[in-house]
Amino acid sequence: MSRFNGGRHVLPEPEQPAGVVTALGIDEQSEPFEPVRPTAAPEGAPNVVVVVLDDLGFGSSSAFGGPCDMPTADRLAADGLRYTRFHVTALCSPTRQALMTGRNHHSVGMGGTTEMATSAPGYSGFRPRSAATMARTLQGNGYSTAAFGKWHQTPPSEISPVGPFDRWPTGEGFDHFYGFMACEMNHWYPLLYQGTTPVEPTRRPEEGYHLSEDLVDHAVDWVRTQRTLTPDRPFFTYLAFGASHAPLHVRPEWRDRYRGRFDHGWDRQRELTLARQKELGVVPPDAELAPWAAEVPHWDELSDDQRALGARFMETFAGFTEHADAQLGRFVDELDELGELDNTVIVYLIGDNGASGEGGLEGTLNEHRLGHGLVDDPAEMIGRIDEIGGVTSYPIAPVGWALAQNTPYQWTKQVASHFGGTRDGLVIHWPRGITDAGGLRHQFHHVIDVLPTVLECAGVPAPISVDGVTQKPIEGTSMRYTFDDAAAPDRRRTQYFEMCGNRGIYHEGWTAVTRHGVPWEMVPEAGKSFRDDVWELYDTTTDWSQAHDLADRHPEKLASLRELFLIEAAKYQVFPLDNRVTERENPRIAGRLDLLGDRRSVTYHGRTRRLIEETTPNVKNRSHTVVADVDTDGTLTDGVIVAQGGRFGGWALYCLGGRACYVYNYFGTTSHVLRAEDPMPAGRHEVRMDFRYDGGGLGRGGTVVLTVDDVKVAHGTVDATIPYYFSFDETFDVGVDLGTPVGTDYPVVGNAFTGTVHTVRIELGDAGDEEGTSEDGGLYRRVMAAQ
Repeated sequence: MSRFNGGRHVLPEPEQPAGVVTALGIDEQSEPFEPVRPTAAPEGAPNVVVVVLDDLGFGSSSAFGGPCDMPTADRLAADGLRYTRFHVTALCSPTRQALMTGRNHHSVGMGGTTEMATSAPGYSGFRPRSAATMARTLQGNGYSTAAFGKWHQTPPSEISPVGPFDRWPTGEGFDHFYGFMACEMNHWYPLLYQGTTPVEPTRRPEEGYHLSEDLVDHAVDWVRTQRTLTPDRPFFTYLAFGASHAPLHVRPEWRDRYRGRFDHGWDRQRELTLARQKELGVVPPDAELAPWAAEVPHWDELSDDQRALGARFMETFAGFTEHADAQLGRFVDELDELGELDNTVIVYLIGDNGASGEGGLEGTLNEHRLGHGLVDDPAEMIGRIDEIGGVTSYPIAPVGWALAQNTPYQWTKQVASHFGGTRDGLVIHWPRGITDAGGLRHQFHHVIDVLPTVLECAGVPAPISVDGVTQKPIEGTSMRYTFDDAAAPDRRRTQYFEMCGNRGIYHEGWTAVTRHGVPWEMVPEAGKSFRDDVWELYDTTTDWSQAHDLADRHPEKLASLRELFLIEAAKYQVFPLDNRVTERENPRIAGRLDLLGDRRSVTYHGRTRRLIEETTPNVKNRSHTVVADVDTDGTLTDGVIVAQGGRFGGWALYCLGGRACYVYNYFGTTSHVLRAEDPMPAGRHEVRMDFRYDGGGLGRGGTVVLTVDDVKVAHGTVDATIPYYFSFDETFDVGVDLGTPVGTDYPVVGNAFTGTVHTVRIELGDAGDEEGTSEDGGLYRRVMAAQ
């Protein structure tokens, strides 16, 4: 079973030379031929399951003392090991790329998220072929492989129907993929892929649909099939939930489990969480709460409405999180029922970064709105409090709860300098390989250590060549040595951290760190130099939570650690530092490949579907024209001709009772609708929308003229437009509006154009202020890039 031609250092397995055939006919063949067999896994190799939850902090889960009840995490921790000093990169794509490759995120081109890529080597967004993924390595060693859920590692310019697909999951070592490619996804109306083929759910939320449940349903079905057809082959399952990243979507019965449990507020929650963490032993008895972020109000400084909303946001987050963990529980139960649980290595990352502070000081019912610097009024939100978590909301919680969920540490996601952004709970469960059930492990480790751990458990060496490409050394250190020895000395003695200019260095218990920005201000202050950043120093052997800055007391130590950071950063392609966030989402400003280049006109056929914003003409902050060539059935014609975005921001051209219509949805707050008075007669028509941008800054308004066959049928104004992005989860679609509807004149789902769309042409006017600056002071200073 475990024979492998030529050893396991070269993948794929080299072909075995066939013997020379000397018989003329089969009747003269004396020796039987050897059948061609699939690559065999090592004898006794365990199954591997890697699970990732999104945007949870160290103090989120009940397994690590937090307020979110997570019975599956508790169960796996009781029978496995909890790692109390495990670290990630502070953002999503970088953590996942490091997880899959066993290399530091800058080493594999993922210094930021895929949407923030530049042309600098450490920030290109392209995994080098010299860093094969965990999936490709296990696949090449005889494993069946499948991924479910969030991917967010493919360059945006390659997320299109024409690929290329070698950086999609099925091109990076997974035999099967079912999930989404974006940084986040609507859990009620998701846009998914099976392999590289777009698919939509067959049920709606009113019929009981939820994405977390759907992902586990598919994972269970795949494992059942795999065990039925190839029971002698181990499997690798990667299950990456969209939870608990925004939008916080969960049914009311899960949210209501927490009703009233957060009325005490985030300050008190930090105290309760720390006390529970000490009881569990995941922090030492003398651990202190790190300082509170001065920019964030305390609970007792909020108004009654703000406290009521804040409590409901956290109730929703906790219900969303518990629901996802319960779905994992169904998968674990299935492994148990199949008799595979004891021989499955489950690696459960309870967070890919610290809890998110991108909800700002207030939180919001529409993440995209807050992301553009538009702050929701609590007096307006309180009237919609029961919508939080439902289909008409796209919520994210206030930063105060992120700080509480990162207890006992400072800061949040994005802030790689402090443990609040980089330290997350890790559980490893493998009854056949771990005897210290319920044990704690306090060794310092990093997400790049997961791949070598998995390979060692599987009995698979790190390959020296994959698909003909010599491999660069794995930079992670296996954690397998800790399984049998809780007191084993640390093998990871040094680790750098960097994200969005926030940076730090760990070395033998000491950390030197500097925070360059705050996570809810995505357009950095002009003129703020990295050279002016103030460094802090912590001795984490005596100060577990980085609560006491020793920079003034030990200047020599700080200087030596700062020098070590420069060495490590140069080694791993961290330079040049780049603190831009929102600006990098524009390919032209970032300097990365722009799929459309300088094209000013693009014509789409009538069944174009599922194009993300980076693969379509950028109509924001400039004049533009949409021209549709359609056939109608007169007054019977309804449905969408073309749409971009959805319920929480976007635009659409459509028909209502044969009348041409246009809608511009401004963050779900205002919808500007133009409708022709008369229906088009049956036949072929040109429907045209001309948008003349006012100019003078980002996000300005414009005038709209709607014509049919060169006759003006409607005109109006749009007061303000969306300057940076319509959506991270919705797409550009011709002939239908997939996901949620941009306008209320047509339904969610079932809104396909009932006539025929032959073509839709997008024409761009002169580039106006798309790369300019706003005149609105700090309004757009808080623009966010959801990760």
